[in-house]
Amino acid sequence: MAQRGDQLDRETFCCSICLDLLKDPVAIPCGHSYCMSCIKGFWDGEDQRKIYSCPQCRQIFAPRPVLGKNTMLAALVEQLKKTGLQAAPADHCYAGPEDVACDVCTGRKLKAFKSCLQCLISYCENHLQPHYNVGQFKKHKLVDPSKTLQENICSRHDEVMKMFCRTDQQSICYLCSVDEHKGHNTVSAAAERTERQRELEVSRLNIQQRIQDREKDVKLLQQEVEAVSRSADKAVEDNEKIFTELIRLLQKRSSDVKQQIRSQQGTEVSGVKELQEKLQQEITELKKKDAELKQLSHTEDHNQFLHNYPSVSQLSEPTDSSSINIRPLRYFEDVTAAVSKLRDKLQDILKEEWTNISLTVTEVDVLLSEPKPEPKTRAEFLRYSCEITLDPNTTHTELLLSEGNRKATYTSQKQSYYSHPDRFTYWHQVLSRESLTGRCYWEVDWRGTKFRIAVAYKNISRVGSSNECGFGYNDKSWMLYCHTNGYTFYFNNVKTPISSPGSSRVGVYLDHRAGILSFYSVSETMTLLHRVQTTFTQPLYAGLWLVYDGVTAELCKLK
Repeated sequence: MAQRGDQLDRETFCCSICLDLLKDPVAIPCGHSYCMSCIKGFWDGEDQRKIYSCPQCRQIFAPRPVLGKNTMLAALVEQLKKTGLQAAPADHCYAGPEDVACDVCTGRKLKAFKSCLQCLISYCENHLQPHYNVGQFKKHKLVDPSKTLQENICSRHDEVMKMFCRTDQQSICYLCSVDEHKGHNTVSAAAERTERQRELEVSRLNIQQRIQDREKDVKLLQQEVEAVSRSADKAVEDNEKIFTELIRLLQKRSSDVKQQIRSQQGTEVSGVKELQEKLQQEITELKKKDAELKQLSHTEDHNQFLHNYPSVSQLSEPTDSSSINIRPLRYFEDVTAAVSKLRDKLQDILKEEWTNISLTVTEVDVLLSEPKPEPKTRAEFLRYSCEITLDPNTTHTELLLSEGNRKATYTSQKQSYYSHPDRFTYWHQVLSRESLTGRCYWEVDWRGTKFRIAVAYKNISRVGSSNECGFGYNDKSWMLYCHTNGYTFYFNNVKTPISSPGSSRVGVYLDHRAGILSFYSVSETMTLLHRVQTTFTQPLYAGLWLVYDGVTAELCKLK
């Protein structure tokens, strides 16, 4: 009963806000008591509403009550303190399932405040007091509450493990050091901790330095993101202005051509109408003259006929119509043909320059990331397959194109190709119409005894028999020479023999950005013949070189 009375007294003299013994106790109008600072703090939070309430019974007061210290209650609390009465621990002071409990408490245990590495016991704040007051306890090592204290006991000797065996890298007791760890490199746990602590600090310094470095990198990357965004926004803005100017220029030229056509139409129609009016007038006069002659022809009086005949029979000079030269359906059609030719030229220019623009855009690479891995299986290669056709403007005159300009055949008969500056004049070569950038894959089927497959820059020379024109004999082209017995790779007139059985189908893989060019023999499996690792500075074009009469090569349809 006495214990129950103590518990009641504790609850009576406890502040329900801070759960501690009352300090400067005050009683509010409803009769409940609080620490002056606690109730003031509680009501300060209600100042905005101007309505003040009791934290326990919720009775409302308005205006805010004036607080005065309850001297009688304060004296009673002070007296109780002197007799050793302490405030009851709040519920949150008791140990829960996840907490370290005080090993000394009986009944409901309080949370441990510290654990002692010498006693191997955890103490609440009250039971820890001897470690602060008693001399022999003051030297004990106190740490934050730990559930693993028993792990510091040697399972073999039931002693505290104060030693560390560096040989076996484990904690031991002093008996272990003279028993199974005898002769090992042993030190005190404190000494080992000091050594490891130094290493830890070095590691922390390294980590902190790395954090600083990474923070700098992050800042730099953020600046790079902002710079890339600014540059991209400016490029988009400038691009729109430039294309708007081009559109305006084309619209003006279209308007000029339209105006010229209408002006010429007016001039031509005016001349035609003028001549038409003269001819119409002459027709009227001739009809009149015909009527007079008809009337004269019916005159019965011979003398009268002969008298009037000279004046009536005279005809005016006819209008000159020799300038009339009717061209059936050919008036302004030549203008349309000229404009169409201009359109074709612009399309070619736009196509060529678009490739350069596109390549320039894709070459923007902030991080310079590692190139993507090269495909391994044919199915993976086919994901990058591209449609390629041969350009008739580059074809040697003794090569015949067919199959939609995908197949070339060597023939001794010259073809009726018109003259073009892009045409190869000596070597029997042809380039693709399409430029190659990014990641591309294509295959060529060939028939005959010898054949060459290549890639080249567009500015490779075309005229003459010098090495500057032949695939693989200069620094502007890369060529694989295929024959029935094997292969030879050529670049800049340097040849590299390749020991591999011949195949009638060759695959070419290009990763322009990564600078990778690979040639494969394609059959049931893919066999790498040769790989080039370089830096491509321009878009590439696929090339075929047919050596002997009757040899054919065809760009395969892969999609």
